[in-house]
Amino acid sequence: MRENITSFDTSRHHIYLEFGVTDSSGVSHSVAGILDTGAPRTEFSDQFLKYAGFLNDKNENATLKPGLQTNKYGTIELPLVDLCGHQIVNFKACVSYFEPTWGIDALIGLDFFRYFRVTIDFEQGVIVTSRYK
Repeated sequence: MRENITSFDTSRHHIYLEFGVTDSSGVSHSVAGILDTGAPRTEFSDQFLKYAGFLNDKNENATLKPGLQTNKYGTIELPLVDLCGHQIVNFKACVSYFEPTWGIDALIGLDFFRYFRVTIDFEQGVIVTSRYK
């Protein structure tokens, strides 16, 4: 069983990961995300999805409701996501409004863990992933 090792900066408040999403034309887009073990599903910002051509229009009226950190208002199936050295075909995710000051494109949720065995090693600053048998 092959393991992939992805480094992260332990001095930061969150686990920031750069990864890729490929559209149906084969164009790869760089994504700035954070690993969010408290999020049940992966969410992509509507701003990123529109910029990368996955959405024609974003909900211009979307705002954050009191007590919430994102506002999920749709779903999308992304043709190919390349994350932690693994490729996931037809990855389903939520379309969300993110506060623009966050500076991220995605929250990587617990659904990511369903694809792989994941070990987060804070001492070494690595995420070790391998596919289930």
